[in-house]
Amino acid sequence: MDIQTLLEWTDKQVLEKTGKHLDSLQESILQGIWEHQDYEEIAKDNQRSYDHIKKEAWKLWQLLSDVFEEDIKKSNVRSILENKASSTIYNFVNSPHNNIRNHHVNVCRENNPYSENNLKKSSNFPDNDHLYPIINLTKAPELGCNYGRKLEISTLKEWLDNKTRLITIYGLSGIGKTALTLKLISEIAPQFDYIIYRSLENIPQLIALKDDLKQFFSQSLSTPLPDIIDYLSSYRCLIILDDVQNIFKPGELAGKYLSDCQDYHKFFQQIATTSHQSCLILISWELPRDFVTLKSDKIKTLYLQGLTTEFEEIFKEYGLKNEEKWTELRELYQGHPNWLNIISSTLIELFDGEVSLFLEQMKNEIYLGDIEDSIECHLQRLSATEKKVIHWLANQTEAVEKFPKTANLDLSQSEFWATIQSLMRRCLLDKLPSETSSYFPINPVFKSYLKKNPND
Repeated sequence: MDIQTLLEWTDKQVLEKTGKHLDSLQESILQGIWEHQDYEEIAKDNQRSYDHIKKEAWKLWQLLSDVFEEDIKKSNVRSILENKASSTIYNFVNSPHNNIRNHHVNVCRENNPYSENNLKKSSNFPDNDHLYPIINLTKAPELGCNYGRKLEISTLKEWLDNKTRLITIYGLSGIGKTALTLKLISEIAPQFDYIIYRSLENIPQLIALKDDLKQFFSQSLSTPLPDIIDYLSSYRCLIILDDVQNIFKPGELAGKYLSDCQDYHKFFQQIATTSHQSCLILISWELPRDFVTLKSDKIKTLYLQGLTTEFEEIFKEYGLKNEEKWTELRELYQGHPNWLNIISSTLIELFDGEVSLFLEQMKNEIYLGDIEDSIECHLQRLSATEKKVIHWLANQTEAVEKFPKTANLDLSQSEFWATIQSLMRRCLLDKLPSETSSYFPINPVFKSYLKKNPND
């Protein structure tokens, strides 16, 4: 989200709560913080004293804390405001400077049905009054952080421009898949007629999910359509299904559907292979196995990995010291946003934010602490064969190459490679090229846990 849009959105919230607009200095302070300026730089740009800027900034944080009912300060104002704006996709129609003023955005709220007085004519809906687009993010989580991901956003935008029908975003829990998708929505909303987010956390029956989707699509139409695919063909819809790993069997190789969820497999295939103008985004810890065999330029998968540059935002928010060591800390924890937040909190709690002291104390050891909970969630889903192989990998001195010696595993080559493939689809192994072959390094954080917990 660009700073101009964020300022307009924030000003509107302040006006509605206090009856007053942000003044020019308040907007300048917000813009400066957005651009990672300190108070001295903001003071210089505004020809004010440092003390005056610091005093006015304190007043601004108090104002915003009252408006948004959260403890807002310099270190978190950017992430809180951006995430609140991104996750609600507020309507900026009345703003004279708004760069999406020609598009109307309606965020559905529970117990707040559409009113005919609020519907506006759209060329996409010639027979119905319709607010464009209709968006329902009521089930989406409210996220505390939203980091960059410019390359991934650009890739997803390109796929949507090319009318990709099915996108799977997969990666470890807490890596930022949902945050990425919500950020994407904030930037592409006007391209769609309908946008809806739903989670499969509680494993709803497909028939119940379809009924929910049809109710969402049909409430703006005088005549409901027979099936979901009819809405996807008649209008441009974006459906986001999160926590897709829950419809796969734990204790089996990755991506095998639960017996009660086999119809999801057919539903996803129908969306992937039927001609329409919409898109389904699946968010999962693991890659569904059936998508690998579907060869089409309308089907894409994005393996989301750790942060490469935006990680600095996390360390700045916590006020960590020894900036020259930040990259080393990022590499140790793979740039995983949730892990970096956990470790940053630990550094503040135990080492007063001293990154150098922490690294010196740990030397070659990876401290896990509260990260262990998320690791265990992934390991609990593994099959017996996967557990055998991943423990073997964790105890190898070097990453396994393309043609390893596996006699001591009591597995056939076929079983071994099916297991390696499954662990890759769970994001626990990577495949990297070497001069003579390929090798499959295990995630070092998981390796550290497994070496300490050989019976897990």
